[in-house]
Amino acid sequence: MKISSEHVIFTMDRHNAPALTTDNGETVIFETLDCFSNTVLTEDDLVSSIDFSQVNPATGPLFIQGAEVGDVLKVTIEKISLADKGAIVTAPGLGRLAHRIEAEETIICPVSDTHVDYKGIQIPLRKMIGVIGTAPAGEGINTGTPHDHGGNLDTTRMTEGSILYLPVNVEGALLALGDLHATMGDGEIMGAGLEIAGEVTVKVEVLKDFTLPLPLIETDDLWITLGSRETLEAASQLAIDHMTDLITQITHLTLNQAGMLLSLAGDLHTSQIVNPNVTVRMELAKILLNSPLDA
Repeated sequence: MKISSEHVIFTMDRHNAPALTTDNGETVIFETLDCFSNTVLTEDDLVSSIDFSQVNPATGPLFIQGAEVGDVLKVTIEKISLADKGAIVTAPGLGRLAHRIEAEETIICPVSDTHVDYKGIQIPLRKMIGVIGTAPAGEGINTGTPHDHGGNLDTTRMTEGSILYLPVNVEGALLALGDLHATMGDGEIMGAGLEIAGEVTVKVEVLKDFTLPLPLIETDDLWITLGSRETLEAASQLAIDHMTDLITQITHLTLNQAGMLLSLAGDLHTSQIVNPNVTVRMELAKILLNSPLDA
């Protein structure tokens, strides 16, 4: 079962017509364009040539049978396959060196099974999904903006083997994803990772009798809460509050004690600081916390 990259959206919206309908528990392949809609192919393709109305296409949406408002959608990222080259761009006004950049530049990087070749520097492959989310309940949100539904989270933990739990805000959930990176550093300070086309294989499962206000990631050894808001302070607070609430819900610890546990053993990281909302994540080792799904 596959959704081709001919089916893309630029707004996560409850009114979007499904590209595909699937049963609960099915595995689906999403074929994705890169964040530039595959228009940056050579180093002569500069930022000034990009149609920003066509940036961050997300393949989908996928309608999951049985997904109802208030449920949680479990998305297991089984495989990420990448093209053999990707692009990173910069220009005056773009990213956190915007005030110092004087000229546009595009760099095309070959990608192998293990590394990205950046100007002769071999960077270990760190493939990940930048945009992934369900439709919000209210007005649509463009795919470049992260919020409580997911969206442009640009989080390096969104990789093969990770599980993403998303709130279901509309019937069918309407899952969409795209904006793959062959590698990206935390912060994404220049406004881009190594942008690349590819395919993502996911398994989708609907969880009943469990609610979730914000995206939650599970890796082999971590629980990760995500907060996306206009400022680092607000996004950090959201991620911290959500992890604190999870701890108090599933342990004997009080609010005071949960906060102190995070101060002792939790790690707060910046996922990205360049999108309309910034994204911060709070990580806690799974050996310290039972599954929130068992609460």
